[in-house]
Amino acid sequence: MDPSEPTNHKTEPDPAFSSDAPRWEEPPPGDWDLGADPPPRPGAGFDPTPLFALIEALRRGLPADLQQQFTSLVREVLLALRALIDWYLDRLERQPKEPRVEDIPID
Repeated sequence: MDPSEPTNHKTEPDPAFSSDAPRWEEPPPGDWDLGADPPPRPGAGFDPTPLFALIEALRRGLPADLQQQFTSLVREVLLALRALIDWYLDRLERQPKEPRVEDIPID
């Protein structure tokens, strides 16, 4: 079949796309929030694998004399991140302080 030849196929319009198809004028009944994003899939969280692959690709792309320095830099960043997480966890575990209340005399 030559693509330059016109085809004699008649296609029927899809009734779902015709102007006679019923349309929703209002959102369907129920607790549907059509503007909200769908909930995340169970078990779908942050996957650090692509980040690690990127860091490894960057390290391998460096000259041999800079690879060790880059590895040390990544190590320092990870240690700083661990210290930040430890600090935040300590802060969460502390008991909240009582609010400071001051009596104000009313005349």
